Amino acid sequence: MKIEQLNLRNWKNFKTLDLPLQERVFIAGPNASGKSNLLDALKFLREVADTEGGFQRAVRARGGVSQIRCLHARKQSNVRLSVILRTNGTRWRYLLEFKQDNIRRPLIEKEEVYRDDKLILQRPDTDDRADPNRLSQTHLEQVNANRAFREVATLLADIRYLHVVPQLIREVDRVSVRKDDPYGSDFLEQIAKTNKRTLQSRLRRINSALRVAVPQLKELKLEPDERGIPHLLGLYEHWRPNAGWQSEEQFSDGTLRLLGLLWAFLEGSAPLLLEEPELSLHAAVVRFIPSMMVRAARKTQRQIIISTHSIELLTDPGIAPEEVIMLEPSADGTSAVPASSLSDIQALLQHGTPIGEIVMAHTAPRQAEQLALFEE
Repeated sequence: MKIEQLNLRNWKNFKTLDLPLQERVFIAGPNASGKSNLLDALKFLREVADTEGGFQRAVRARGGVSQIRCLHARKQSNVRLSVILRTNGTRWRYLLEFKQDNIRRPLIEKEEVYRDDKLILQRPDTDDRADPNRLSQTHLEQVNANRAFREVATLLADIRYLHVVPQLIREVDRVSVRKDDPYGSDFLEQIAKTNKRTLQSRLRRINSALRVAVPQLKELKLEPDERGIPHLLGLYEHWRPNAGWQSEEQFSDGTLRLLGLLWAFLEGSAPLLLEEPELSLHAAVVRFIPSMMVRAARKTQRQIIISTHSIELLTDPGIAPEEVIMLEPSADGTSAVPASSLSDIQALLQHGTPIGEIVMAHTAPRQAEQLALFEE
């Protein structure tokens, strides 16, 4: 299952965007250029397709249509998202265009589905015109309406976004736990739901990788406390036998973030969205994230889309220029293009300059050196 193309119009930073997506995607750009907003377009479609979410809820979570619509929108003010998906040999195209009415209620302006270039859904239809309230919901989110393109709804609803916040894992008694929380408040509960055999296999694989970054870590296991709340326990090598067991409360930020990253690589086959996975990790570890992605995806063929500020993450020689998406803000919105489409970058690559150095130099804020003059 793969997202092959993403098209946006008037989505947040992006007035227009037409972007091919590879099996691995690295999104790089300056601060506030739209890396998170680009990932959020796919998160939005995921929330629309989720039977427990839906179109109205997804728009409301983002502050309404006026907060989603690009500030650079002019004559064409509707928001549009379109994706091309491939699953089980079938090519799908899903398009959603929406606006708000005079009481700021989100309404669907257009919804289309193509299967191998054959149109199988087009809205508004006759029923929508007879009852305009129907345009407050997509057919994507309705089980009784998406039968002909259920694969699209399933794929989009299965997209996983992960940005583990270590404090939410450590302080579960002090935070509000959300189901399937991408920030990790129910991360240990998600792990605990895994069948025992799969859980033990994954923890062994994760432990062998973690021991490289955390040399003293000898063993990992998951156990419930007296209240039935699961806890992750790590046995650290110590001069006193069996004295080194620690719970997640004692794990470092880097250990928890790397653990979450490794778990996500092993979990499922639907597209995975990761935001700045390099946070809290040593540069020597970050350099190997791309190769870990490749090894983990061999069995699942999982598409992974990453936003990053890290030159170390992009030093992997196996990263192809078409896998790197470069964002550049301007007075007319942010543009996004594969690094392979820029002739100056191709010339530098041919002269042996590492792609990480090229991308970070290209996306660095202009006159960043002025920050050194702060308060002078």
